[in-house]
Amino acid sequence: MAIIHRTTLNPTKLELLTAWLPSRPWYLGTDGAPVLSRNGGFRLDDPRGEVGIEFLVATDVSGGRPVAYHVPLSYRGAPLEGAEEALIGTSEHGVLGRRWVYDGAHDPVLVAELLALLQKRAEPQAQSLSDTPDPTVVVHFDGTGTEAGAAPAAVAEGPDGTRVTLEGDRRPALRVTRVLRPADGPPADASGHVTAGWRSPDGDGLRAVFASLVTTGP
Repeated sequence: MAIIHRTTLNPTKLELLTAWLPSRPWYLGTDGAPVLSRNGGFRLDDPRGEVGIEFLVATDVSGGRPVAYHVPLSYRGAPLEGAEEALIGTSEHGVLGRRWVYDGAHDPVLVAELLALLQKRAEPQAQSLSDTPDPTVVVHFDGTGTEAGAAPAAVAEGPDGTRVTLEGDRRPALRVTRVLRPADGPPADASGHVTAGWRSPDGDGLRAVFASLVTTGP
């Protein structure tokens, strides 16, 4: 069970993301730094209780039209070996001390729990409440692709999002949506996908596909 502490984080998540987002190939901004607000998301529990797992929606209002970015984040009490390129930054937590904040698509604990969610083996949790399931997060799964291994074999960033190839003979993969668009459905070859909601800067409720499970092999 993840415990949500009501405390400070310095620098904040949005301050870390303001510096990090422009370096991503799927970032749509052009001039200047993004202007971010936190508009939604959910969490998953690490069964060992060691890694914080959050799926954050950060909306950039610096351009002519708001852009909602989906950023899976993992929070660790020590550096993740071999994941230096995935480090977003470090922050001082008012209760837990220094936390290493990673792009969760590269974190094996987050990837394992996202796969479990897509296969309906994990329950989504509220973003800001301890031990509270989030029924607004909806998983669609047809029962195939259950042979997927949880370890990320490769991570590829592109203009359309992030692809996390998993261990397995059929080359299963997670497709992590980065730019959230309510009109976009899951990939045609998806055996599972998860949808969740967030709010626009005007307060409108929106939903989109956050991640999908696909199989590319024979």
